[in-house]
Amino acid sequence: MSGPAAAGGPGPRTSDWYRTSPGLPGRFQQPSCFRGYGQPEPHPRYRTTSQAYGSKAPTVHEVPTSFHGTSHVFSKSLSQFGMYKDNGLNTALEKSHVTGPDNFITAHACDFHPSYNPSGPSHC
Repeated sequence: MSGPAAAGGPGPRTSDWYRTSPGLPGRFQQPSCFRGYGQPEPHPRYRTTSQAYGSKAPTVHEVPTSFHGTSHVFSKSLSQFGMYKDNGLNTALEKSHVTGPDNFITAHACDFHPSYNPSGPSHC
């Protein structure tokens, strides 16, 4: 392997190769600490390209060089008060899945086919 030598760790550090931000988490600074890649090996017949890509552990060339965490204020408020629940009255008319998306459910009999005759035999 060519390039800068590892600075006393199990593998190369991202900062040996690239300029990194000061708050970069350790998992991105030393990607060799990631475990579990390639196990268990699926049967070759059922192996997908996503599995082939995901079976390889990331290297210093594939991990991000900066980390910008987000605030957890919104998630914390949901955990305290719960998800929003609409308790309003539903006044919308229901659509019929049988007679089509543009037809509302009505109290009268549905005319499904032009040959439909409710008082006698149907003639197709």
